[in-house]
Amino acid sequence: MKLIFWISFLLVGYAYVGYAALLSVLVRLRQRSVHKAYITPTVSIVIAARNEEKNLPQKLQNLRLLQYPQELIQIVVVSDGSTDGTAAFLQSCEPQIVAVILDDSHGKANALNEAVRHTTGEILCFLDTRQNVDVNALSELVSCLADPEIGAASGELLLENAAGKPEDALGLYWKIEKIVRKLESATGSVVGVTGAIYAIRREFYREIPPGTILDDVHVPMMVARQGKRVVFEPLAIARDRIFAEKGKEFSRKVRTLTGNYQLLKQEPWLISPANPLLFRLISHKLLRLLVPLLLVVMVVSSAACQGTFYLVIFWLQMGFYLLALLGALNPGAKRIQPVAIANTFVMLNAAAAFAFYNFVAGRKKVWV
Repeated sequence: MKLIFWISFLLVGYAYVGYAALLSVLVRLRQRSVHKAYITPTVSIVIAARNEEKNLPQKLQNLRLLQYPQELIQIVVVSDGSTDGTAAFLQSCEPQIVAVILDDSHGKANALNEAVRHTTGEILCFLDTRQNVDVNALSELVSCLADPEIGAASGELLLENAAGKPEDALGLYWKIEKIVRKLESATGSVVGVTGAIYAIRREFYREIPPGTILDDVHVPMMVARQGKRVVFEPLAIARDRIFAEKGKEFSRKVRTLTGNYQLLKQEPWLISPANPLLFRLISHKLLRLLVPLLLVVMVVSSAACQGTFYLVIFWLQMGFYLLALLGALNPGAKRIQPVAIANTFVMLNAAAAFAFYNFVAGRKKVWV
C-alpha cells in the first residue's frame, strides 16, 4: 500500500508541478525561439455565435479598434441556429461583415467549418464573442506566423472578476496553466490553444469533425501533425470575466474535460507514435484526467498504511478536503486563500470525474 500511495502521489505531483519543472530544464538545454516580424497579410477573423445578440455589437466595435490595417481584415460571423435576434443583427451589419446564417444548430465545430468556407484571408484568426481583445492582439499573433516554422499561434486569456482584477483561486490555476504553455512554446509546441483567441495559416486548417467539443485542441494538433509548431504569444490578450452564476464555471470545466475524452475516441492517432506531441499530450492533458482516481487512491492507501507518518498524511488530506467543503458551503470563506485553493482544486477534479461519466454515458454539450 505504501508503494501505491507514493506512485499516486508522484503522478499527481508530476501532473501539476513536475511537468512544468521538466520543461523548465528543457528550456535551459534547448530553447526554440520565434522569429517574429510585424507583417500584414490578409486576415479573416472567424466568429461562431449562437444567441449572441447582446454581445455581438460590443464585439464588432472591439474589432474596429484593432491596430491592424482594416482593409486587410475580413470578419466572418456565423449564426448557428440562433433563436434570438443574432441573425437579424448580422444581416443589418455593414458589407464588411460576412454573415453566415444557419437555420439549424449543429454545434460549434460545424459552424466554424461553414464560416471558414466563406473566408478569403491568408491567416485565419478565431475569436469568441464574449471576450474583448487588446488592440494589438491581432498584430502580435500574425507576427508569430512570419516564422516559417510556425503554423499556428495562441493568444492569452486573462480571467477577471467584476472589478476587473484576477480571481485569486482560478487565477492561480491559470498562472500554472500559462507557465506550462509558455514553457511548451519555448521548447517546441503547445498541445492546445486558447479558444477565445488563436490564429492559423490558412493552408494548415483541416475541417473539424462534427460535434467536436475542443476545436482549440483538435486544430493545433492537426497543425503539429503537418510538421509545424504551435506557439503561445502572451502579448495577444483576450479578457474574460469569471462566471458569477453558481455552477457555470464548473459546467465549463466539465465540458472541456469531456472534450479530451472525445478527442481520444475521435482521433486515435493522438495516442500513437504518429503524434509528434504524444509525450506532451499525456503530461499536460491526459494525466490530469486520472488525478481524481489517484486522489481517492491516496486517501485509501494512506489510511491503510501503518505508522504515524501515514496517519498524519491521511488527516492532512481530510483537512484539505474540509477546506474545500467550507468554500463550497460558504462562498465568503473563499476570500481566505487556502480555502479558495482547496475549493478550486477539488472543483477541477470533480469536473474531471463528471467528464469521465459524460464520456461513458455518451453525453456531450457543444455550446456553453
